[in-house]
Amino acid sequence: MRNLLNFIVRYNNIIIFLILEGIAFSLLTSENSYHNTRFVKGIRGITAGIEKSLSKTISFFRLREIAESLAKENTILRNRLEQIEKREDTLFYPVSDTSYKQKYVWSPAEVINNSINRQKNFFTLNKGYNHDLATDMAVISDDGIAGVIVGCSSNYSVVMSLLNIDFRLSARIRKNGYFGSLSWDGRDYKYALLSEIPQHVGVVIGDTIETTGYSAVFPEGLMVGIISEIEKSGSDFYRISVLLKTDFKKLHFVSVIANLQKTEQQNLEKQIQ
Repeated sequence: MRNLLNFIVRYNNIIIFLILEGIAFSLLTSENSYHNTRFVKGIRGITAGIEKSLSKTISFFRLREIAESLAKENTILRNRLEQIEKREDTLFYPVSDTSYKQKYVWSPAEVINNSINRQKNFFTLNKGYNHDLATDMAVISDDGIAGVIVGCSSNYSVVMSLLNIDFRLSARIRKNGYFGSLSWDGRDYKYALLSEIPQHVGVVIGDTIETTGYSAVFPEGLMVGIISEIEKSGSDFYRISVLLKTDFKKLHFVSVIANLQKTEQQNLEKQIQ
């Protein structure tokens, strides 16, 4: 109580001034319609500004939730598209076949660790064996190819990034079907090299590069990138630089692709060889 009295005594002039200002302001706004209108508009403007800021803040914190939801919806749509394509291509289905002989299954995952500045880059996913992931499964972003799973534990998977000098991908030029081997030279994370394309083939900057589907890992026709530079080497093949569609610096939500017929294909190929 004594402290309160000391405070009032010390700042009594300021307190009285604030009280009188409040009374004067109240009389001014209540007795004068113009000032009252301006006051109300001012309060509404301040309130609207605060609400707008709060709305933006809430939307920002919901971006992760929205992105994760979109990734899940994307994988669901891909799985349905795979089923529809199989329905159109096949006339008869066994009664027990509930997936219409679906070859690929997509599953969403999140990148929780990533590197792009090494010669051999890898990234980690937040899913593993417990989520039906396994080694040799393809990983793609919303835009293009990302890598292949090379290691799994119960709840995590390690992916060999396309930005790895040991990574090889069978890729082709979409417009003419000529295919070669795509690899990364360890330099710029935005570019990869496409080799084994003969120099008699018509190739121009801007041509689309996609997967061939020749391996049992990546489906056919997935986006890889576009041709950014063409160089004639001393051999019979071009040296082609490809601007990658996937931005590995922004890699976050991805899709994992499982080939349901991979084991059958690989076993048959081993028998023939």
